[in-house]
Amino acid sequence: MKGSQPLSSLLETAVCHVSYFEADAFAKWRGCRLPTEQEWEIAARGNPVAGNFLETGRLHPGVSKRSGIEQLFGDCWEWTASAYNAYPGYNAPPGAFGEYNGKFMSGQMILRGGSCVTTASHVRASYRNFFHPAARWQFSGIRLAAHGGQPS
Repeated sequence: MKGSQPLSSLLETAVCHVSYFEADAFAKWRGCRLPTEQEWEIAARGNPVAGNFLETGRLHPGVSKRSGIEQLFGDCWEWTASAYNAYPGYNAPPGAFGEYNGKFMSGQMILRGGSCVTTASHVRASYRNFFHPAARWQFSGIRLAAHGGQPS
């Protein structure tokens, strides 16, 4: 979409370009929370990697008419409540490579799911993206989780 759009078209657009802090505040306002990355991955396992990816040519996030735990992949990267840290048991390799990777594992939050400008072949349930929480990362969006429940 380019330029001015009718208000009705906004109802078919996912909330996007929000920071982690905005996503978290919205979740709290709705009486929910952001899922942890583990919750997001468990919910995504077994679901096909299908959605609005780069290959569709749409290049704009949409909103699925489906309900429940669907539309996990494509459209918008989804902020999680998890900081970008190494997986348990990970040991950084010595030298420049370990130092290079280590600088990213500080002060960033995990996003999951891919976006409308991500290639489908790049995404899987376990793929982690990360970015600074104050930044409005490209096509970063929101998935809500109930307190004590799975993401929806």
